[in-house]
Amino acid sequence: QVQLVESGGGLVQAGGSLRLSCAASGRTFSAYAMGWFRQAPGKEREFVAAINRSGGGTNYADSVKGRFTISRDNVKNTAALQMNSLKPEDTALYYCAARPRWAVSTDPKEYDFWGQGIQVTVSS
Repeated sequence: QVQLVESGGGLVQAGGSLRLSCAASGRTFSAYAMGWFRQAPGKEREFVAAINRSGGGTNYADSVKGRFTISRDNVKNTAALQMNSLKPEDTALYYCAARPRWAVSTDPKEYDFWGQGIQVTVSS
């Protein structure tokens, strides 16, 4: 089992940047592929980005490609999501998630552990 805690959210103007962090505790962090998802009010949870266990493989939703970057540090047991050129449509509750597999997945049902979520609000 792994516990996940997100930080770094907040309010930013369109065009600005935020960096979300996900701190993991519990079992070996490097045993998990990591993902970021988001959920806006009235919408389903959607995939944002994912990274494999080593950090050598990543995947992004088309809506964030070129603007967001996912990374991980297996020594510090953290994952991060650097978000640049933010748009009002990026406003959502952002979650980090872990799955005990090598490869990434875009399906939230394939992730076993979730953080509590952190709010990101982008004003126009």
